[in-house]
Amino acid sequence: MAMALSSSKSHSKTTGLFLVLLLATQWSLCQSRCNFKAIFNFGDSNSDTGGFWAAFPAQSGPFGMTYFKKPVGRATDGRVIVDFLAQALGLPFLSPYLQSIGSDFRHGANYATLASTVLLPNTSLFVSGISPFSLAIQLNQMKDFKAKVDEYHSSPQKGFSPLPSPNVIRKSIYTLFIGQNDLSSKLEAVDTIGPQVASQIAWTLKELYALGGRTFWVLNMAPVGCYPSLLVGLPDDSSDLDSFGCSVTYNNAVKKYNKMLKETLTQTRQSLPKAHLIYVDYYSVMLELFRHPTKHGLKYGPKACCGYGGGKYNMDSRIYCGNKKEIDGRIVEAKACSDPENYVSWDGIHASDAANKLATLAILNASYFDPPFPLHRLCDLHPID
Repeated sequence: MAMALSSSKSHSKTTGLFLVLLLATQWSLCQSRCNFKAIFNFGDSNSDTGGFWAAFPAQSGPFGMTYFKKPVGRATDGRVIVDFLAQALGLPFLSPYLQSIGSDFRHGANYATLASTVLLPNTSLFVSGISPFSLAIQLNQMKDFKAKVDEYHSSPQKGFSPLPSPNVIRKSIYTLFIGQNDLSSKLEAVDTIGPQVASQIAWTLKELYALGGRTFWVLNMAPVGCYPSLLVGLPDDSSDLDSFGCSVTYNNAVKKYNKMLKETLTQTRQSLPKAHLIYVDYYSVMLELFRHPTKHGLKYGPKACCGYGGGKYNMDSRIYCGNKKEIDGRIVEAKACSDPENYVSWDGIHASDAANKLATLAILNASYFDPPFPLHRLCDLHPID
């Protein structure tokens, strides 16, 4: 059996590099059988496949440089986790719900948008950069989507439609990967905000269950204490940094929220008797990559590929990836590195295509599901390229 990333609970640090080639070989021998016909995703920039930039067209390079060779609305150099999940299930990449041109929703839809929050925002995009498409809005979009599906199939059909059949709603994986924008800048208030975020996620799950959803994956919050965008604001000799260069205070706050989320999902599970409600420990996967990048074929942990300033983090909080700005009297540009495949962090905030691939492989290996979820018995997984 192929090995997954090390987990603090069930894996020793000596498990080492993924046996990716072996895993891919095993998958390639499989038949294309799968109980899941679609994915419906709710989230923020970590899983947005173009929703935000469909609503507010403006994205430019170097985003998309690794896989798509052009900007395609993802906040990374290539693919996000939901892209790799779709590949593994033998499905096409998810069309953003907000994309009106060229979308095909027969195998699901992606409601995620960059800068989305779980809680309703009390500010506007043009003031704080927060997306107007919060989780409640994304849920309403899903409800409207299902209504349109039901309406279409209850009327005389007229040729091809980019909509799924009604039974696909039940035969889908619903992924929720959201909450970072609610908490990352307010982790000192995690005791207050954390329960609200977890509760809203639980309420959303119940609503999706009422629509017919039965399989839910909820990814917890990443170790933002290892993010270059946060670390660049700390002194190099900060006593708050652990031996791997990550902020102890920030990661402890994230762990506190993740515990709240896990406990809330445990309680929610009792009211959804026919559901598979899975807590996915994304935190542990990414923490392993940040701490031990070379064990997994990477070179750099808490350092951005796309940024400005070089040095330890290659980050300057005054300028974001792909932008030009006058700093200290001269025009500078935050450029991408030439080898993003060696980085965990793409732009100081989001994971690289390479890290997203490794994270998905670890998750699909089933070591980070709670409770255990036999995906390999429900689907003959396809190789991830």
